[in-house]
Amino acid sequence: MNVQMKLPEASWSELYRSRVVSADEAAKAIKSGDTVYVHSNAAAPQIVIDAMVRRAEELRKVTVLHLMTLGKADYAGAEFAESFKVHALFIGENVRQAVNEGRADYTPVFLSEIPRLFDSRTIPIDVCLIQVSPPDSHGYCSYGVSVDCTISARKQARVVIAEVNKQMPRTLGRSFVHVSRLNYIVETDHPLPVLEPEEPSDIETAIGQNVASLIDDGATLQLGIGAIPNAVLKHLGGKRELGVHSEMLSDGIVDLIEQGVVTNDAKTFLPGKVAVSFVMGSKRLYDFVDNNPLIEFQTTDFINDPFIIAQNDGMTAVNSALQIDVTGQVSADSVGTYLYSGFGGQVDFIRGASKARNGKAIIAMPSTAKGGTISRICCSLRPGSGVVTSRGDVHYVVTEYGIAQLNGRTLSERMRALISIAHPDFRNELEKECRSLPFFR
Repeated sequence: MNVQMKLPEASWSELYRSRVVSADEAAKAIKSGDTVYVHSNAAAPQIVIDAMVRRAEELRKVTVLHLMTLGKADYAGAEFAESFKVHALFIGENVRQAVNEGRADYTPVFLSEIPRLFDSRTIPIDVCLIQVSPPDSHGYCSYGVSVDCTISARKQARVVIAEVNKQMPRTLGRSFVHVSRLNYIVETDHPLPVLEPEEPSDIETAIGQNVASLIDDGATLQLGIGAIPNAVLKHLGGKRELGVHSEMLSDGIVDLIEQGVVTNDAKTFLPGKVAVSFVMGSKRLYDFVDNNPLIEFQTTDFINDPFIIAQNDGMTAVNSALQIDVTGQVSADSVGTYLYSGFGGQVDFIRGASKARNGKAIIAMPSTAKGGTISRICCSLRPGSGVVTSRGDVHYVVTEYGIAQLNGRTLSERMRALISIAHPDFRNELEKECRSLPFFR
């Protein structure tokens, strides 16, 4: 375990300089058989990752452990199968093929519980690769745009390799690590990967309008990233005193803060603060969170804890689905046996919102997939599909055709409500198929 050295304040800078090495030199600390944790999302330390991949011929059976990461994941390539094996706690686009071809592992897990898996060494970690901001005058670097599960990973690692990027924002909250905790330091200066806001389609705009109609003044919001969350945010301009408690933050929230719609003053937990665990978006977003005392970064075992989420009166959680059956079972990480993403924080926030005073748990999705050829609302989930969120957890399901309120409703009532918001081309077929079920009335 990495142990902090006790240092006089004046000596941290000397220690820092003594640990600065090249990326290739730092990567030599990785040994065959190690489990290497990679910092998440936009904070993946690409320069150090590339150096690790350059050692592929020397390394065997290195497990590369991470949640979603932006950027390249060359270690997931088939040509490196003898050297590296991905262990995904959330499946991003850059490792999806490797997972579905059997060259990578996936652990379904609630985001709130991942730090505990590291702390207990249920998932052991040997080397931790992180990307941080330059140190402040006290010798503390910030984890920047992604705090998430990385503190627990860093604490358990034998070796910590830090890419210190001059362009990493200095974020506030539980977001700091002292240079004495870093075994190797690789200095870099490059932009973070960005996700520019998606412009909503007509369908996504209609979904956004429907979801926005469920959001009350004074609500505290959790939203993800993508066209549907962006569409929701675009329709909140007339709301008042909104707050944010969310695992992630995207660009649309910045607009609402600047418009005075998101004030966080009505929040009943961490009032006055936007509480998040990571951010992904444009450079504008990264600049906005830099040294901004409005934004409170915390770990996922805090932000995603359903008991903490439930302390926000009016907590409104908006999440998505790949498919939902007519009883309300939500498949969000797979389509049949094809693994697509992960649990993430969906269940954490759905359950937290469900328990909150005046809370609302919402699943929002287009009514169809694959160019309108497949109904996302189905009589039964495709064989092999995993249920991420149970039929007992969902309050509302929203498509472009309306809102189905499920909480407290019978199976037969749920079926009729969900069929009513399916695409019109599929409603008759769904009703006919459901008539074979004994509980259809």
